Amino acid sequence: MSDGSRSSRAVPRTLALELARVTERAAIAAARLRGKGDEKAADQAAVDAMRDELNGLPIRGTVVIGEGERDEAPMLFIGEQLGRGEGPEVDIAVDPLEGTTLCAKDMPGAIAVMAMAERGSLLAAPDVYMQKIAIGPGYPAGLVDLDASPADNIGALARAKGVAPDQITALILDRPRHAALVAEVRATGAAVRLISDGDIAGIIFTTSPEETGVDIYLGTGAAPEGVLAAAALRCIGGQMQGRLILDTADRRRRATEMGIRDHDRKYELTDLAGGDVIVAATGVTDGALLRGVRFRPDRIQTETIVYRSEAGTVRRILGEHRRPA
Repeated sequence: MSDGSRSSRAVPRTLALELARVTERAAIAAARLRGKGDEKAADQAAVDAMRDELNGLPIRGTVVIGEGERDEAPMLFIGEQLGRGEGPEVDIAVDPLEGTTLCAKDMPGAIAVMAMAERGSLLAAPDVYMQKIAIGPGYPAGLVDLDASPADNIGALARAKGVAPDQITALILDRPRHAALVAEVRATGAAVRLISDGDIAGIIFTTSPEETGVDIYLGTGAAPEGVLAAAALRCIGGQMQGRLILDTADRRRRATEMGIRDHDRKYELTDLAGGDVIVAATGVTDGALLRGVRFRPDRIQTETIVYRSEAGTVRRILGEHRRPA
């Protein structure tokens, strides 16, 4: 795993705009099905658009985070080869439509997102749950820890910010499995913001608490989204730890087949996403992170954010796409 320093295998910066085009196209395809109540159709539209666009890029790409773990076309599956077969070798992590339910119900926060990194830099994780904790930049290393209690993590963060625990807000996925976690956080005096979906954006929210009001992300979500969120934090700054939940024999077998030997390992940020990383995300529905796709009579408007770790840049792109006659 790379330590994040510049290497000869770094992803060419010219690909940053190409990734924006990839997520724009996926977002537009999914947005055509907003509010239609068909999660599978919206996800499939985003997948097809993303695959088609990626296959036109001058890369030798391998999907390490995808829609499935075997060749279950037409999903973007782990191990799938993408690109024109020329150019740099890269790892690809995709979530063509994060928030399928949000899109199907036309609720806030659905996005199309992907990451690209130099080969061997992204954790190839099976599609299982991951325990996660994340905070934004500017804090001492190791301030929070997966193995610490919610009270200890909230207390450490509050002290580092110079505030009382009741001035801290934790973002947690609204799931029955998190009932005890929510109670523990609230017992410290901290506030809890619950979200129905979209924990990639949720983790990104911790990087700008003055704007989002979110100080810390806690809880269990999908491992693929954890790797994508870590890729974004590598670009923006922040701290994150994750641990795969391999609680059945089948999940442990699948992890072993993907090269994971230590099933209880606590992954640090650069274990999840190292090397040179580019992340792009485009809004499908309106949300706190991005505005959704707008369909006008003669054009389509998109909002995309592109992060790059090597340069530490964050770019917002307002796109206008001519509608076919």
